[in-house]
Amino acid sequence: MVFSSLIFLFQFLPTVLLVYYLAPKRLRNAVLLVASVVFYSWGEPIYIFLMIFAGVFDYVNGLLIHRFRHQKQIARLVFIISLVGNLGLLGFFKYAGFLADNLNQWFSLSLQATDLPLPIGLSFYTFQSLSYIIDVYRGKMEPQRNLLTFGTYVMMFPQLVAGPIVKYSDIARQMISRTVTLHRFGQGAVLFIRGLAKKVLLANNLGLLWTSVKATPADEMTVLGAWLGIAAFTLQIYFDFSGYSDMARGLAKMLGFHMKINFNYPYISRSVTEFWRRWHMSLGSWFREYVYIPLGGNRAGMSNQLRNLFIVWFLTGLWHGASWNFVIWGLYFGLLVTLEKLFLLKWLKRLPRPAAHLYLLLAVAVGWVFFEFERMEAAWTFIGSMAGFAANGWVNGVALYDLSTYGLVLALSALCATPLPRKWLLRFTYKHRLIGAAAVPALYFIALVIATAYLVAQTYNPFLYFRF
Repeated sequence: MVFSSLIFLFQFLPTVLLVYYLAPKRLRNAVLLVASVVFYSWGEPIYIFLMIFAGVFDYVNGLLIHRFRHQKQIARLVFIISLVGNLGLLGFFKYAGFLADNLNQWFSLSLQATDLPLPIGLSFYTFQSLSYIIDVYRGKMEPQRNLLTFGTYVMMFPQLVAGPIVKYSDIARQMISRTVTLHRFGQGAVLFIRGLAKKVLLANNLGLLWTSVKATPADEMTVLGAWLGIAAFTLQIYFDFSGYSDMARGLAKMLGFHMKINFNYPYISRSVTEFWRRWHMSLGSWFREYVYIPLGGNRAGMSNQLRNLFIVWFLTGLWHGASWNFVIWGLYFGLLVTLEKLFLLKWLKRLPRPAAHLYLLLAVAVGWVFFEFERMEAAWTFIGSMAGFAANGWVNGVALYDLSTYGLVLALSALCATPLPRKWLLRFTYKHRLIGAAAVPALYFIALVIATAYLVAQTYNPFLYFRF
């Protein structure tokens, strides 16, 4: 089940909210847990048992680590067992085939890996559980003694399958007690509708263009076609993922939870370093806190810092998928971040804003090519087309047709990827409070109606980050 589906919008969600708010407060976690099991089982009826096992496993390990906190060797052993168990499950389902294929290729072996589908959300809820175990082991927080409460945290449906990655320490108090006002519920509904509009009205339409361009044979590609395609994907993946994050945060707020922002207009950045402070912020924060800083961060000299950056960006790429193109994508951004730390950031600060911004957009667009093309030969061919070496010249009728068909949605999407529409709306409501009090709710209602109409008619409606 996905948020941008009619069954979720008009059957599952209203039912859950009704039962949730009719239930006594002491039973709301139980209602939320049952709803989350149903939500996940809708698409993954078998793998729900895997997630239940993972939740019970980490619940018990957290209690054991705390129980033996003064017996360091036992606590460390339990901690290691938890790490191996969590990473082992992630490795088995996500990377076993990748590892077997590479070992077969490198050493002429004939290893066979079971071809199992990747459980949806495995990377996300594994990282959530790991953050809990690590924080308990460090003594930063007490373990949760109520299994139902901990299970609700692990399986909470708003952010279960595609984040944001929520640390238990950030919502521990909310898991016990939370209050929802009508105003806060309204804020959550607005945030959800905004995310839904991003996904259905922008990302899905952009995805149609990118799908068409990506399927174009290399000998038929034009320079204009390549740029239209990568511009579409650059905007599609942002609105797809940030739209899901907005919907997740909106749902959480409607249920009484506060989750941190996951995207902060990354495409307005003027450096790759700034971009990654604004893009998928929960993942960047997780790697910084649980990998980069424990490795030493920037405290042990430049050579160690560069090593730590390499490890983090290698793992960042690998986290996104079991394929070398994701690793190359991660290392590509790691290299740019490293160069910026060494000298490039100083140069960028001296450049005019438009020039630094153009550098960022070009760097990110090239990065998304590595992200999308599993074969490096295809990626380099596409980058060559972007650079002016397209086999079919600069422009043809197909590219002009795509430009005329998708030009408006590309321009509107580019505008919506900036804070300008939000600023204009806030300025309007401040100057015209009475009109704004009626116009803004009407605007969001219209967005919901149009998005619903698109869902009735559309067949293209994937979430890109479900596959990670």
